[in-house]
Amino acid sequence: MFLVTGATGSLGRRIVRLLTQRDTPVRAFVRLSSNYRELELRGSQIFVGDLQIDKDINRAVDGVKYIISTHGYPGNPFAIDYRANIELIDRAKANKIEHFVYISVLGVDRENLNDPTFKAKKEVEKYLLRSGLNYTILRPAGFANNLLPLAERFRDTRGLYLLIGNPNNRLSIVSTDDLAKIAIDSVDIAAAKNQIFPVGGPDLLKREDIPGIFGRIFKLEPTIVNAPLFVLDALRAGLGIFDSQLQDSLGTVRTLLANEFFCTSEEIANLESVYGIEMESLESFLKRYLVKMN
Repeated sequence: MFLVTGATGSLGRRIVRLLTQRDTPVRAFVRLSSNYRELELRGSQIFVGDLQIDKDINRAVDGVKYIISTHGYPGNPFAIDYRANIELIDRAKANKIEHFVYISVLGVDRENLNDPTFKAKKEVEKYLLRSGLNYTILRPAGFANNLLPLAERFRDTRGLYLLIGNPNNRLSIVSTDDLAKIAIDSVDIAAAKNQIFPVGGPDLLKREDIPGIFGRIFKLEPTIVNAPLFVLDALRAGLGIFDSQLQDSLGTVRTLLANEFFCTSEEIANLESVYGIEMESLESFLKRYLVKMN
């Protein structure tokens, strides 16, 4: 049986769906306030708990063979991204879990990124490496599904696109469906055992390419409004007076907007070779989902 944390998130939900489609037993760790009805109907075992409570983690791990950790919350990186994963790794060791798949983030190994979420994930990676568990660490670039709301807004505003920061920053957007398959297959592929993989899409894009992709899909000419990063900084400063967690979340957004996050062609070729997969382009992913929505 698999345990999937963050099971109602965009990646976790896809992992649970795919496991149930394969008739593989899966326990979905969910919050009581989350929308988990679909996962239950698909046949997954629902475990309602709180990742900030050690007893819940201990109970969730009991009787499982594999763990895929997908959870995260930029508003509380110490409790959720760091401490919950440390406890999950400790429980995995105690229960002799066969394989631990950890979803980290591309760029986590950079020394110049002082963001709490990135630092939390880096420390979890280090702890997992020292744990003695069989592991696979996946470092994805941005998730393709995160662009779906932007694409719909582009369509609804007849081509208006707000681009904050440097339009020439490069990125590799990964199909969230591909990432779900890779996460599951990591436990069965010998070449993935005790390895760290950067994970991105096949195309090296610039941020200014994204509205062009939207334009081709919707047959609209993009109108790009390029705002400097200090606009986001001002927003963070103002909101921080009222909500420190939201300010921290926007800090992670700023880190993502201010830096380049992309995989090399060699890294993508290695990923495709190890997993026997042809990575889906961002444009293909968006077309599939936007057709469903229309």
